[in-house]
Amino acid sequence: MGSDRRSDRQPTINDVARIAGVSKKTVSRVINRSALLKDDTRKKVESVIAELGYVPNPQARALALRRNFLLGLLHDNPNAQTVLNFQIGVLDAIRDTNFALVVRPVDRHSPAMLDDIRDFLEKQRPYGVFILPPISENEELAALCRELDCAYVRMGSTQLDQPQYLVESNDREIVGKAIDHLVDMGHRRIALIEGPEGFRSAFERREGFLAAIKRHGLEYRPEWHAPGLYTFDSGIAAAQRLLDCETPPTAIFASNDEMAAATLHVARQRNIFVPEDLSIIGFDDSPIAAHIWPPLTTVRWPVREMASTAAHKLIDSADADKLPSRLPSELIRRSSVAAPKPDR
Repeated sequence: MGSDRRSDRQPTINDVARIAGVSKKTVSRVINRSALLKDDTRKKVESVIAELGYVPNPQARALALRRNFLLGLLHDNPNAQTVLNFQIGVLDAIRDTNFALVVRPVDRHSPAMLDDIRDFLEKQRPYGVFILPPISENEELAALCRELDCAYVRMGSTQLDQPQYLVESNDREIVGKAIDHLVDMGHRRIALIEGPEGFRSAFERREGFLAAIKRHGLEYRPEWHAPGLYTFDSGIAAAQRLLDCETPPTAIFASNDEMAAATLHVARQRNIFVPEDLSIIGFDDSPIAAHIWPPLTTVRWPVREMASTAAHKLIDSADADKLPSRLPSELIRRSSVAAPKPDR
């Protein structure tokens, strides 16, 4: 390596690739902290980069690609914790790279939403974008990204696209397992607080709930089904409605932790003890789930891991299909579920 170190010219990516005995693509993967590399390959390339004093030129690369090293996050999501967790996951993936994250809130109800996003993509020329639910379910938005040759990854609760353009969770399946847990504990009167209309996650979680109720041969009553908006206030209204029933449920599954926490709040106001009188399960495993009392049994939605995987799919777009598209959720059992009282 001595002749290269003595040269007055700046080392290039070609020099790194030649001396390390790898392809330029492999060097790019090291620079972008790809998840597809073996540790020994990464260490060898990093050693050569250090020996040569090679410094990637993001401006030159951006000019060649006609893209900036920006990753855009497009969202219109009422759950701030989901957006925050996704940002953290992306930042995990792009730390020590040339990439930066720019967050772009949009209004899915605006007739100008697609025009606004087109303007953003044409002016900022991001390397790629993440599209969060519910706008990830908008096929016109995905088509716009393809039209503008902008790489994208959609986040969803079911398969919305080809695997290289998607990170998804198994909402329907995991909600079924949450209901199985309640049934195993002896519950037969199980209610649902669902998410907002227009969200595929709300649909998938509702379908998982209904399928489990049917599978166990349990009674389904319309009054044990309350709408929600993924917000605390909507959870308050939904829980009040359910607990006002002539025959109230002994367990409630809320489609996110905000509404589950609201259900716990209403129960305390009414001197209903959790879990002795009422069992509650949420969805997300947000910080509130472990911090309230009793700690909340909930579904851990792997948003941070989904985000990190999505970032690697954008950065390593040529190999995106080699990365997983489905990252399964899991049921986290805490203290908000117990067997119902014999007289209930």
